[in-house]
Amino acid sequence: MDALVVIGTLFACIAVGVPIAYALGLAAIAAAWWVDIPFEAVMLQVSSGVSKFAMLTIPFFVLAGAIMAEGGMAGRLVAFANVLVGALRLRGGLSLVNIVATTFLSGISGSAVADTSAIGSVMIPQMERSGYPRVFATNVTISASVQALLVPPSHNAVIYSLATGGTISVLSLFMAGVMPGLLLGLSLIVLCLIIAYRNGHPTGEAVPLRQAAKIALEAFWGLVTLIIILGGILGGVFTAVEAGAVATVWAFFVTMFIYRDYRWRDLPALVHRTMRTVAMVMTLIAFASSVGYMMALMQVPAKITAFFLTFSHDKYVILMMINVLLLVIGCLVDMAPAILICTPILLPVMLNFGVDPVHFGMIMLMNLGIGLCHPPVGSILFVGCAIGKVSLEEVMRHIWPFYLVMFGVLMLVTYVPLISLWLPHALGL
Repeated sequence: MDALVVIGTLFACIAVGVPIAYALGLAAIAAAWWVDIPFEAVMLQVSSGVSKFAMLTIPFFVLAGAIMAEGGMAGRLVAFANVLVGALRLRGGLSLVNIVATTFLSGISGSAVADTSAIGSVMIPQMERSGYPRVFATNVTISASVQALLVPPSHNAVIYSLATGGTISVLSLFMAGVMPGLLLGLSLIVLCLIIAYRNGHPTGEAVPLRQAAKIALEAFWGLVTLIIILGGILGGVFTAVEAGAVATVWAFFVTMFIYRDYRWRDLPALVHRTMRTVAMVMTLIAFASSVGYMMALMQVPAKITAFFLTFSHDKYVILMMINVLLLVIGCLVDMAPAILICTPILLPVMLNFGVDPVHFGMIMLMNLGIGLCHPPVGSILFVGCAIGKVSLEEVMRHIWPFYLVMFGVLMLVTYVPLISLWLPHALGL
């Protein structure tokens, strides 16, 4: 009954249109009323939920990613990816350029929506002019952007770390996401090659050496951001929070003084959009912290574990059930609130079955990332359709091969923990 009070109140509020952050707060208050504890305890948890130094990671990385995504980096990364892929003269080369450029930008922006918007606005018209179907170009952009949810500096990995109460380091999650993200990118490349040879897509063209050198030099300044984030943290030069701050300063310097594509008068609007995003995320985290506290107090995770055990005691069966559950939730709830709601409930279940919490973080991010590519909530899907100027119905008729590839990668990430854990273990994290 305790679990029903919390979860039932939450979804009832969402069903009647209450914003998710406030729905979380009302669920915590309903739980406090049910177990007869002072409402002040809930308010204290709301306050302490965002009173953590690690929280600074989010605004820094969100701002750095926004500056790089909007400040001319996307076009230069596309050109650099075209240099790398064009030399191979593969059929369907531009679709591979799309994926490789998204991989580069994912390691800078940490945002799938930003990647879809930035890369899509450059690549979709370019692919159409070269003879690719516009729907295909849009689907490639949408599915490739899921990489940003996995590879560092993924904002959602930071949110997962905070949802665990800070018991899992952000660096461990960053490193755990590298192999799954690259595996997803490689799998999409294989799919695009198969489709290209089946449908006769255009062959890529090599870029002249002098022009290639110039493109590589221009892209280098943005790619240094990757070195700053990963090299600085792994080398012990600075923490994840400090890496975000340094990356923000570097992104600003490169955008405004080296590339000089972005206008100074547009900068306040960019900062304003970033602050709105950060405010929404912080509000969600604050209220989710109070819900997590109440669920722990009411022993909801233990009761959920007992519920799953009524179906099976096999870890692999439970993993499949949780995958299905997360895929459904990912289609119905946006990613940040889904992480904040599900982590306190499902992580104890996974720990009970011996699943590493870092590994489970990758399972959750992959599942919810696929949900962002599917209606009715899929933000990546809707942004991709808007950028590609194609209807949702057209995209959904042709995106199923990409869904199959993403689901295949999800199964590998779920049942082969080494994909996620090898790099963190190799680095001694």
